[in-house]
Amino acid sequence: MQLPGKTALVTGGATGIGWGIAQALAAAGCRVAISGRREDALRAAADSWTRSPAIQWQVCDVAQRESVRQLFQWAETALGPLDILVNSAGTNIKTRSLAEMHPDQWDEVMAINATGVYNCMYFALPGMRAKRDGLIINISSISGKRAAPLGGVAYDASKFAVTALSTAAWNEEAPNGIRVTNIFPGEVNTPILEKRPAPVSEERKARMLLPEDIADMVVAIAQLPPRAHVPELIIKPTVQEYI
Repeated sequence: MQLPGKTALVTGGATGIGWGIAQALAAAGCRVAISGRREDALRAAADSWTRSPAIQWQVCDVAQRESVRQLFQWAETALGPLDILVNSAGTNIKTRSLAEMHPDQWDEVMAINATGVYNCMYFALPGMRAKRDGLIINISSISGKRAAPLGGVAYDASKFAVTALSTAAWNEEAPNGIRVTNIFPGEVNTPILEKRPAPVSEERKARMLLPEDIADMVVAIAQLPPRAHVPELIIKPTVQEYI
């Protein structure tokens, strides 16, 4: 599929994996918009993109359904009918065990990581169904395949929820020409590392994936013809175990 002229919305698009994906899609010719909770970060990211087409931005909290409704209403005007949705908004907490975690922290992680993906899919799907075409890529985590202490209880549960949501959605929506892909990254050097319980060394960061590694995969999937569907893709650093 040729990407020039296609429209793409990337949530969590101001930093980390989301920003890497937004840049890659824009470089491939897509009309791209990014969303996130922080206006300053969105503005700075979009202003740093000096190529054409420009990257547009809109503040949105994916955990708040009304905020998401307004985002998609804005996107319809700013971009036109949506071709590609990338759900990259996500969070984690430092207290990751059941013993340490507070119930409010569970609610926060689930609301952003799982319900946030549902909210965005809910508002994206009607337009994609109407034109019988669309691609949704959900940036999950290896924690959505392997529950481990590294991700923590809430994060693991939220990513497993996204795995199930994506699988169920693409089974339902395939007759409508809509494809849904789950990408499961391993360790990536992004700002979310600041939420680790213990500081991550520069040596370890240097061995992790970079956002552009995930972005390249997103562009490759988006360029596939409509007859080709990638349900799941796992990508991890060479040095990271997969157990």
